[in-house]
Parts: sequence; structure tokens; C-alpha cells
Amino acid sequence: MRGLMQDFPLLVHRVLDHAARWHGSTPILSRSVEGPLHRTDYARLSRRSKALASACQKRLGLKLGSVVATMAWNTWRHLEIWYGVMGLGAIVHTLNPRLFASQLGYIINHAEDQWIFTDLTFVPLLEKLQDSLPGVKGFVIMTDAAHMPTTTLRNPVCYEELLASGDEAFAWPEFDENTACGMCYTSGTTGNPKGVLYSHRSNVLHGLMCALGDAMAISSRDVAMPVVPMFHANAWSMAFSVPISGAALVMPGPRLDGAAIYEMLTEGRVTITAAVPTVWLMLLNHLEQNPALRLPDLQRVVIGGSACPESIMKAFVESYGTDVIHAWGMTEMSPIGSLGIQSGRAAGLPPEEWWTLKLKQGRPPFMVDMKITDDAGNTLPHDGKTFGRLKVKGPAVAKSYFKGEGLAAFDAEGWFDTGDVATIDEYGYMQITDRAKDVIKSGGEWISSIEIENIALGCPGVQEAAAIGLPHPKWDERPLLVIVRKQGSEVSRAEVLAHLEGRIAKWWMPDDVAFLPEIPHTATGKISKLELRALFRDYRFPGSVLPD
Repeated sequence: MRGLMQDFPLLVHRVLDHAARWHGSTPILSRSVEGPLHRTDYARLSRRSKALASACQKRLGLKLGSVVATMAWNTWRHLEIWYGVMGLGAIVHTLNPRLFASQLGYIINHAEDQWIFTDLTFVPLLEKLQDSLPGVKGFVIMTDAAHMPTTTLRNPVCYEELLASGDEAFAWPEFDENTACGMCYTSGTTGNPKGVLYSHRSNVLHGLMCALGDAMAISSRDVAMPVVPMFHANAWSMAFSVPISGAALVMPGPRLDGAAIYEMLTEGRVTITAAVPTVWLMLLNHLEQNPALRLPDLQRVVIGGSACPESIMKAFVESYGTDVIHAWGMTEMSPIGSLGIQSGRAAGLPPEEWWTLKLKQGRPPFMVDMKITDDAGNTLPHDGKTFGRLKVKGPAVAKSYFKGEGLAAFDAEGWFDTGDVATIDEYGYMQITDRAKDVIKSGGEWISSIEIENIALGCPGVQEAAAIGLPHPKWDERPLLVIVRKQGSEVSRAEVLAHLEGRIAKWWMPDDVAFLPEIPHTATGKISKLELRALFRDYRFPGSVLPD
């Protein structure tokens, strides 16, 4: 017997409809790319999103299943594109501008993007890239006529002029809730990046999950600022969770330095915000340099993307009375997988024991299932000591990659192997102990050690190369490149770095190069990163001082 409930597809546009109808005057504050602060609200955002959907259908030829890309900061316009394009039944593919040009070209062509919406910041980058993008019909530049640049981009369209040609009374089309609406690519640390295709249903459920009390606990009494970029897997769901809850929004735009973030926190009276540790280190440095400044409104800071140093967490808690929620997730998980919220059972622990748990990656909220296994797939105990392969499943977890790639990561029971090695303790708190693929995490971004090594091997005089991530006071980790010279070679640090220059992204460049007579290997002949990290455990990058 089936239940007698109404058929109500979980479509993304319903999130904005709810916010506009019941929280229409709730403010949305953005720092514009052009400079000034911009103010709007949910009611106006809804009308403009509908007008954009109408214009995209009429002028750009978008329809159900069309893929369009965005290369943009967190602003009200980016939100309009998300809701307008997704509401039309098309797919928004967010591009990370920090990727190397060759990776961007691969991703855009692989996704079959038809149009690219870009902020003014990235017009020069796309001008250089466009000749390698044969499938892109044109570029919508996210500005008004007064700021429209002179550009060599083919078929440039002014965003505000496009939107003005649309109908604010546009009626959202109805379609199945499992229809694709968003796409984000992995960082491609081993091979080419792989596409993760989100559905309307998965985004709505994930947005609801992240707003729960044992997650981010967002309500209509909050003012939320997603500092984490919208090109980082749904801005950690805040683009959905915040409107679902009717909370006010603050969008930081292109400026993410400490002073700019502080300005937006205070101007918007932000109560909850989210970003990678590097951002918060810059904010704390700004506050330390200006001791009269306080954070009177800020209640909660969500920190993820890479492990958060204890010093950052304690600075917020002890110096500013702001709680810190340590979070973990992946692009494949939409992305939140766990959060360091204090559970009822853990609430009775002494402070020092709670801090031990708080520093971990946290507990999975409802709609995320999690386990650790050995290499044979056997489930391991939750004792906080036994570590194994971390596997997850849930309604907002990918079941495959775009175009059927990477099937080995998904098993017959639906579990996704994250590639992380972790422990889970008796209280349910998970802790990442290593990345199976030895990825280097720097400022919330991933750096491929394998790619650096392969390119370094092309440098004359280099016999063997290994890249490892070592602790850095600002960036969490930075690459150290370890080199074995060929016999008779005197290749130098400068020559190795010069060989890498232009072949990898600038922020991937190793902070230093070390030379060894030989690199340790495993019994199977592979480089032993574990031994290599142990060998350099006391190493410090030039000019860096780690906190005690």
C-alpha cells in the first residue's frame, strides 16, 4: 500500500520560492566585483532569477539538460545564475579559476559547456583559453553596460542586458527531481579531473541536512556568509541551506583578505560563516594587528577543506567567544560528510577530552552513512585506534562519475571509497589520518604530488623525484620536492624550479627542493612517502615558523 501524500518534487527552485514568499525582505549583502557593496533581498533575487531563466531560454537557447559554466565569485549575480539556470532545467558547471589552464580546458570540453558566465576578473584568462574551447558558443560577462569591457571573447553578452530582456513572471517548468542541475569536477590528483553530477533532489536534501541542529544549525535568525567559493562544491551547501532556513546572506565577492572579510562580517552582522583555514588565519592576523577589533555578532565558524590547526580553533573560541565547527567532505558528497558538533553523549566530557574530539573531522549527520574497512572490505571497529579506508553512502553522495569514469571507487552495495584513511572513535567522531593517494592539501586546495614528480623527472640531471606535503604555518601544507641527481649531475634547486615554472600552476610550485643520495622505496619498488615524511619530520621551509 502506498502512502496518500502529495507528489512534490524536490526541485531547487522551490528553495528560492520559499525564501521569496516567506522571507522576501530578508537582506542579501554582496561585495560587487566592480567595488561597491550591493544590497538586495530574496524577493528581488527570485524575480531576477526568473527573468534570467526566461532570457537564457530565449536568447541563449538553453533548455532541459543544457550545460553552462560559471567562473565567478560569491555574489548575488552568481546566486541568480544558480537558481535561474537550474530552475530552467539546465546544469550549472562551476569552474575553479585556480586550476591550471590545461585542466580548465579539459574540464570545459569534457562537460560540453555551451556558454560560460564569467566575472570581470576572469575575462583575460578566458580570452587566452577560448581558442581551445570549440564547443563554447559565447561568454556572458557578469556586469552592467557601464562596466562592460572591450574584449576579444567571441560572442560576448552583457549580463544585465541579458537579464533585462527576460520575464520576471516566468513560470518554472516542472520535471523529475532526479534531473541533473549542477556539476563540479574533482581536482584530478591522479589522472584527469572527474565530473560529479548533482541532482535537484540531492541538492535539496543536502541543503536540508546541513541546516540541521547537529550540522550548521542555520535558522531565520542567522546571518550567514559563505566565504568558501561557490566553485568549491556548492559553497558547502550554504547557497541552499541558508535560503531554506530564511537566514540573511552576506556574499564576500572577490576580496578574501583579512581586512575585507572583517568588513563584511561586521557590516552584515554575520552570525555563521564558513571557509578553509587559510582564510581564518588571515582574519586572525588582521585582528591581532588591530587589537581593538572584536567579533560581537559571530557565533559559529565552519572550517574545512583541510585539517584546521588547533591554534586557529582556540583563537576563535578563547579570544573572541566564537565556536568552531570542524567539517569534512568531498566534491562527491555535495560536499559535507561530517561536522564536529558536540553530541549529547560527548557533552558530559571534561573540556580537555572534548577538545580532543573537537579537533577531529566530526560525526556524520543524518543522510550520511559512514564506515571504515580493511583492504578486503571488512568493516573495522569504532575504537579510535583502528584505521581503515573511509567509505560513505547517502542521497547526496555520487553513485558514479560523469560519463561513467572512475567506477572502481563505487562498490556493488553503493559505498563510495573516499580514498582517505581514517579512524572512528566510540563517540562516533571520525578523524582523517592520511590520504591514500598522498595528495598535498594547501590552503584548502589539492596539489598532485604525482604530477609534480612526473614533470620534475623531465629536468636534465634528475634521476628520481618525490613530492610530499609538509606542515606550513599559513597554508596547512606546502610541497617539498625531493630529488636524486643522476650520476655526475650537479643540477641545482634553481634549475629544478625553473623547469617546473610554467608547467604547473604557480601555487603548485614547491616551496623548496631537497637533494638525497637515494629515496626510500617499499618492498614493491614504490616510493615510500611514509618513510620520506618521517625523514623530513623536523624540516622547516625557509622563513616559516610553525606554532608550538
